[in-house]
Amino acid sequence: MIPTLTWTPEGVRFIDQTKLPLEESYVLATTYEQVADVIVTMVVRGAPAIGVSAAYGIALGAMQTKAKTPEEFEPQFEKICARLASTRPTAVNLFWAIDRMKELFAKLLASGASLSQIQEKILAEANAMYEADIAACKAMGALGAELMPEDGGVLTHCNAGALASCGYGMALGVIRSAVERGKRIMVYADETRPFLQGARLTAWELMADHIPTTVICDNMAASLMKQERIQAVVVGADRIAANGDVANKIGTYNLAILARVHGIPFYVAAPWSTIDLATASGDAIPIEERPQKEVTHHAGKQVTPNGVGICNPAFDVTPAKYVTAIITERGILRAPYAESLKEMELVS
Repeated sequence: MIPTLTWTPEGVRFIDQTKLPLEESYVLATTYEQVADVIVTMVVRGAPAIGVSAAYGIALGAMQTKAKTPEEFEPQFEKICARLASTRPTAVNLFWAIDRMKELFAKLLASGASLSQIQEKILAEANAMYEADIAACKAMGALGAELMPEDGGVLTHCNAGALASCGYGMALGVIRSAVERGKRIMVYADETRPFLQGARLTAWELMADHIPTTVICDNMAASLMKQERIQAVVVGADRIAANGDVANKIGTYNLAILARVHGIPFYVAAPWSTIDLATASGDAIPIEERPQKEVTHHAGKQVTPNGVGICNPAFDVTPAKYVTAIITERGILRAPYAESLKEMELVS
C-alpha cells in the first residue's frame, strides 16, 4: 500500500506528491502549522487524505500543547482547528474531520476528562479515521468493480487513488478491484492540467500495480470516445451536494458532458464523508482559486506572456443529471440523488 501519510512518534510523514513521479521522497510535519503548510502546498492532496491529515494535525497540536489543564488547552484547540480549516475550502472532508474532532473535544471536556486523556482520545480518533478511510475505499472498490467493463477502456481524471486517500483509493480503488477480479481494463489517465495529477500521480500509481495505463492530454477525451476506446468514466469527488451535484478537479464537468453525448456511463466514487447534505446544490460549493504560477509556469519555466490574465480554479461542478451513479462504501446511489442520498443517510 502506498504510504500517503503515516503517524509517527516524531510527527506525520507524508510522501511528497509534488516530487512524483521522478523522485519518491518524504516530508515530516512535526507541528500542526507544518501539517497545514503541507496541505496548502499540495504535498498531500485529495479530499479523504486532506481530512485525515487535518485530524493528525489536531492530534499533533494536542500532544505538543504547553497547557496544564483542558480549560487552558481549549483556546489553543480552537486556534489549531481554525488554522487547519483555512487551508483548502472545497474539500468537505477537511471540515468533516475537524468537526468530528470538535465534537469529541466538547464531549471530553464536558465529561471532566484530564488533558492526558483528551490527548489520547484525539490521537485514537485520528487513527480511527485513517483505518476507516482504508476500509471505505476497499468497500467502494468492491461495489464499483461490478460497474466496470469486462474488457475495455476506463477514463479517469486527476488522481482519486491511494495518493488521495490513506490507501487503495476511490476511483482507482474501483479500477484496482475490477482488475483483481480479472477484468481486462486499459486505463486512460487525463494529464489534468495545470498540476498534472493524472500524468504524474495516477500513472505512477497504476504502473506500480502493473495496470495498463495510457496518459492522454485533457483535450483528447472526445476523440477517444468517438473511436469507442472508452467504455466508462470513473472519477473522485471533493464534495457532493445534497442534490447529487459533484465538485471535482477542474475538467471533470467537460468529461461528464462528453460521456453523455457518447453514451458512456459516468461514475463518481467517493466516501460518505465527501457527501455534504448541508449544501443544497453545487451552486453553493466554494471553489478554490489556485496560484497563477501553476498556469504561467511549467517545470519552473515561464510559458505565458508577461502580464496576461490568468484564471486557475482548482475545481468545477458537474450537475447531477450527468452522473450515472455515485459509488460510496454504503452502497451505489442513482438518480434522483436528492432522494437516494437522504435514504442512504437514514438507513446507515
